[in-house]
Amino acid sequence: MGKIWRVNSAPLGFFDSGVGGLTVVRAVQDLLPCEDILYLGDTARLPYGSKSPESIRRFALEDAKFLVQRGVKAIVVACNTATAHALPMLRENFDLPVIGVIEAGVESALSDPAAGRIGIIATRGTVRSHAYQHALALKRTGLIIHAQPAPLLVPIVEEDWIEHPAAELILKTYLEPLVEKGIDTLMLACTHYPLLVPVLRRLLPDGIRLVDSATTCAEHLKQELQRLDMFNPQKGEGTLEIHLTDLSEEFETLARRFLSKPSGRIQRAVLA
Repeated sequence: MGKIWRVNSAPLGFFDSGVGGLTVVRAVQDLLPCEDILYLGDTARLPYGSKSPESIRRFALEDAKFLVQRGVKAIVVACNTATAHALPMLRENFDLPVIGVIEAGVESALSDPAAGRIGIIATRGTVRSHAYQHALALKRTGLIIHAQPAPLLVPIVEEDWIEHPAAELILKTYLEPLVEKGIDTLMLACTHYPLLVPVLRRLLPDGIRLVDSATTCAEHLKQELQRLDMFNPQKGEGTLEIHLTDLSEEFETLARRFLSKPSGRIQRAVLA
């Protein structure tokens, strides 16, 4: 019993190339408020989306080792690009649950039996990986899938231009080809994009369902913890530790804006 208690009371580990993965953390805090969380943002090497698959896998391995060395009970790859390129490798290397954002998003998108024309907006790296396209096609035959690179959306979120007229213009440019192709579901395949949901709802026609990677990943994580009987037994509110590989005032401000609760102290991480 004592060993199980220690494992279950260990923190959940999250990593991303920057602070976008904090949208997943925020969703997990809302869904699993008793869980302690350790977050690593590799801000010194962002964005991962423009890096080679080999570099992404190396970075992801170093990120995961940082979390494992600090005793996490599970790893959440809160980065679509890292999930696309490194998830199988991480699962082979670590003897603990490793959860990515893609599987959960695909399951949510296909939870509606009527979903047949799927649109995806993502970074160039995620679109190039074809990870979402392959995962969708494996789950359901006959789908029509349209993937749209949207490289300007991350800077819009990070510069807090979400309600700026330029943001709406850029979003319309990305969305119009998908809407013209008659999509019934739009997958937000980047952890920055959930912050754009209010604008997206204004721009999209009624009837197009939004699937965001933060909410779906949090729900998938809850299901996995329940299946493995790994919920934290404590009743109080969980703690949050944030570690960034490049600690600047800009990143700290951005990190706090991505969260719905005060984040406490943000520390600098040194990766081995």
